Formats: sequence, structure tokens, C-alpha cells
Amino acid sequence: MEAIILQVLNGLDKGSAYALIALGLTLIFGTLGVVNFAHGALFMIGAFCAVTLQRILSLSHEVVDETRTDFLGNPMKVDVPYVYEWFGEAAGQGIIDWSVPLAILFSIPIMVLVGFAMERGLIKHFYKRPHADQILVTFGLAIVLQEIIKYFYGANPIPTPAPEAFTGSFDFGVLLGFDPFTIIYPYWRLIYFAFAMIVIAGVFAFLQFTTFGMVVRAGMADRETVGLLGINIDKRFTVMFAIAACVAGLAGVMYTPINSPNYHMGMDFLVLSFVVVVVGGMGSLPGAVLAGFLLGVLESFASMGAVIDIIPGINQIIIYLVAIVILLTRPRGLMGRKGVMEE
Repeated sequence: MEAIILQVLNGLDKGSAYALIALGLTLIFGTLGVVNFAHGALFMIGAFCAVTLQRILSLSHEVVDETRTDFLGNPMKVDVPYVYEWFGEAAGQGIIDWSVPLAILFSIPIMVLVGFAMERGLIKHFYKRPHADQILVTFGLAIVLQEIIKYFYGANPIPTPAPEAFTGSFDFGVLLGFDPFTIIYPYWRLIYFAFAMIVIAGVFAFLQFTTFGMVVRAGMADRETVGLLGINIDKRFTVMFAIAACVAGLAGVMYTPINSPNYHMGMDFLVLSFVVVVVGGMGSLPGAVLAGFLLGVLESFASMGAVIDIIPGINQIIIYLVAIVILLTRPRGLMGRKGVMEE
């Protein structure tokens, strides 16, 4: 029972990242018809927004501390963060400690600008080009962005801790009444899952219940007819690209305490996220979310020691095996629409 619950939690945790990235990918493909292989780089940029904010908040200068002396009895010089002087030591330390949640606000305008620049500067020129051209140019863009991050931040992972209040673990055994079992799970992973649910619900609510979202959904179904009604659907699709970039960036921001940011983390998630999109059904938002959590849970169970002992390496290929089985039985994916990428 302990192992099953832990693997389900691990799967929901990893599935949250898959679902958020796949949701953004599907938004872009569903609105613009673009296969965006640079989407993983947006996840990486979001993660490094959190790293950048932490470094900004930790900027310090030397001051002489009269209360501390070296071995010769001279007052010591110590580094004091600027936020200590601006807000006081206690408040300043709290701000630094909460740099990852604060990076959500910091990253939103950055990701919107990056998404807008990417769509207007490059991707709009490939709307009517073959999908192979779109894949090549966006994959090249992803490599360029990856190398830029590597140049400025280095090749090593950069630890970005969660707030101290959420560094502990939660005992699910007590919550569920399983007294004989101890099911310990980190707080931050639970927060990440809850955050993913809020973002996913927000995107679906925006598309379902706002006038802007209704027009976008109509444009996804029949772009020409919406254009004939005098609506500038291209502008709305550009906004949706920026929103998709923001979703990927926020997923990266909140994932930093789970997996220390590094320059290739976008590529690590990109291929798996595309598999998630294909399994869920190209252009299907509910399918992308469903497939993200489904494959996350399956990958988690395949990573159990008992399973690996029976089938070595199964945890590395389980997602692809499931994708093959689903696509052989349902060529459009779990919730794919007729006619999407079937020309």
C-alpha cells in the first residue's frame, strides 16, 4: 500500500510537468497549427527566471560589522544583501527565502514578452510551411536558447531551494488513516501538483467562459469563417501563443526546487511532452492533460525496483511503448480530432 500510494503521488507530480508543457504545446498547435519544438526552451527560461530573481535578491555589498572581530581583534567585513537594508534583516531574509514563489510574478511579463517576440519575429513566417520546416526552425531556436543559457549561467545545475516553510514532508499515512503505514511525501511536490491544477483549470476556464476564449475556440475550429466576421483572429492567436509561453514558464519556475535548473532541462522534457501531446491527440487540450497524468503515473510505476528487476530498463521506454500501443489502436490518440495532421 505504501509503495502504490507513493508511486501514484510521484506520477501525479511528474505528470503535472508533462501536462503543463503539453497544454502549452497543444494551445500553440491548436490555434496556429505550428509544431513548436522550442516549447521546452520556454520551460527552461521560466526555470532560469527563478534563478535570476534569487540572484538579484541576494545581491550584497560589504559593510564593517563592529560586533564581530577577526583573530587580530579588527572589525570584520561581511556581505549584507541590499534587501536587508531596504526591508530589515528578518523581512529581507524572508523575501530571499520566498524567491521561487515571487518568481511567478517576476516571470509572467518576461515569458509574455519572450512568447510575443518568438511568434512575431520567427514563427509567423512559418504558418503555411510544412510541419517539417516548423520542426527544424523551432528546434534550431531551442538549441540557440539553450546555448545562450549555458553561456550566461554555466553548464552545472543551479540549486534553487523552496521556501523553508515547505522543505519538510507530509505523512499521508496519518491523513488517510493508515496507522501501520508511513507515507512521507515532500510538501513542495504537493504544492507543485496543486499549482498545476490551478493553472490548468485557469486555462480551461479562460477558453470556456470568456468572450476572448470563445472566439479563440471558434477560430481553432474554423479560422476563415471567424475572419470573415471581421474579427482579427491573428492578434488573438498571438495572445494565445504568449499565454502558452507563460504556462510553460510558470511550470519551469515552480519545478526548480524539484529539479535544479540546467541548460538542457528543456530538451529533457520536450520529447516526452510531444509524446504526451500525440498520445492525448493532436490539438486536444483535455487529451494533453489526461495523457500527461496517465503517462506520468505509468512512468512512476515502471521506475519501481521490483518492476526494473523483472524488466530491466522498462522505466526508460514505458512511455514510448504505451504510445505505440495507443496509436496502433487509436491512431488519432485518446481524444484526437478527425482531420488534424491527416492531410
